[in-house]
Amino acid sequence: MEPVSEVDVRRAEKMVSEGAPVFREGVAPSTGDDGLPDGGFADHDVYDVIVLGAGPTGENLAERVHAGGLRVAVVEHELVGGECSYWACMPSKALLRPVAALNDVRHVGGAKQAVTGVPDTAAVLARRDSFVSGWKDDGQVAWLENAGLDLVRGHGRLDGPRRVVVRTPDGGERVLHARHAVAVCTGSQAALPDLPGLAGARVWTSREATGAKSVPGHLAVVGGGVVAVEMATAWRGLGSAVTMLVRDRGVLANMEPFAGELVAESLAATGVDLRFGESVTEVRRDADDRVVLTLASGGTLAADEVLFATGRRPATADLGLETVGLKPGDWLAVDDTGLVTAVDGGWLYAAGDVNHRALLTHQGKYQGRVFGGVIADRVHGRPLDLRPWGRSVATADLAAVPQVVFTDPEVAAVGLTLDEAGRRGLRVRAVDYDLGDVSGAALYADGYRGRARAVVDEDRGVLAGVTFVGPGVAELVHSAAVAVAAEVPLSRLWHAVPAYPTIGEVWLRLLETYRG
Repeated sequence: MEPVSEVDVRRAEKMVSEGAPVFREGVAPSTGDDGLPDGGFADHDVYDVIVLGAGPTGENLAERVHAGGLRVAVVEHELVGGECSYWACMPSKALLRPVAALNDVRHVGGAKQAVTGVPDTAAVLARRDSFVSGWKDDGQVAWLENAGLDLVRGHGRLDGPRRVVVRTPDGGERVLHARHAVAVCTGSQAALPDLPGLAGARVWTSREATGAKSVPGHLAVVGGGVVAVEMATAWRGLGSAVTMLVRDRGVLANMEPFAGELVAESLAATGVDLRFGESVTEVRRDADDRVVLTLASGGTLAADEVLFATGRRPATADLGLETVGLKPGDWLAVDDTGLVTAVDGGWLYAAGDVNHRALLTHQGKYQGRVFGGVIADRVHGRPLDLRPWGRSVATADLAAVPQVVFTDPEVAAVGLTLDEAGRRGLRVRAVDYDLGDVSGAALYADGYRGRARAVVDEDRGVLAGVTFVGPGVAELVHSAAVAVAAEVPLSRLWHAVPAYPTIGEVWLRLLETYRG
């Protein structure tokens, strides 16, 4: 079959904008379970592709599918824009940025003398509220509609192959049918431990921590991962007393060990009470509305609020997975093109957190772009590029995932840690450098403390991973992602000259250290 032309795409998009079903030359309409052509269903809404979830992943996937000339419905039961826009990435960074800005100023002689007050918490919270649009999604809905995508409000559940039943906000029901594909982009939710008393204790998850309307006097944080350290940083910086209960694996246990060590040292220096090897056995609210935690080590800890930052679980418990042979509540394993491997027929896709490949918003958006293109290519009969780093596969999920932890110091990393590379059987060498010895870093902050590590694949002469820890290193992560994803030979990186004096000069120092 010949690839669709740009004229055909524009014609198809015009038809879609006018509400017409799209049938292409050489592509016969598929049939529903009752054997009738899809276009003949009087009681069904028929689309080429149905996307469950209107977060960043679903938005990107739907946009790419629509750009391929297909008619798309996006089903969402909460706010269009999803977790990242309203309860995670945006509000958390809005809380963290004023804290980081003040910390930066306080480490620069001549500027720190100008800082004489404390954060205006009302202004910080108001700025946070502006970034989440007051938890209203009008702007996101407008984008969706302008992109030519149909929004269906309500909770969507699979009801057999390519069929979705939506419980609408008014208590009604709407049935959607997909000619070609359904993509599950419903993300993940906070995973809470099964503890006595927890259900009635009104504990915080990441949602409550990013959306709080006032600063708690004392915040207890259970966990040592990204959410735990970022929220401990934010609320401590805004005036809370913070106690962190961290189990044996320590702080940021999935990253290079020195990252967690430096972040923990900094948290402790700001007054955070870190208790390692500690866990909770029971939770309750007392008569004064304080949260009381019973500790495994004995004794109790009372706080105004407690944040359980104890991991994520897939948002798949009520999606009708059982109607297509899957177990509700499970992660959806996919191949590198996004197809759910346990479902036959090549129609069910899963992108973003829900497939457990890389639980990060930017990776979900990346998968949305890749998998959306795959769906369009398959519908049009175009060949896929399945080579590593080809347009039809999400190779970066396995080899070049970037991440930033917005603590003080920041942690920016991409690719494999030294330990991960070793477990994969690579012959690697770690190259470390003290970021404080880089001229640009010394200018950035007095007494700058930080560290950089490059994990070199000795057999291929390329970088398998890079980690930076220090103030202001978040903006270095994309250069590292380019180097890792493009598999740039170290011999060529030598000719990428960093500007002086910048923190980025650490690239030269790492290469010099490697050469010896």
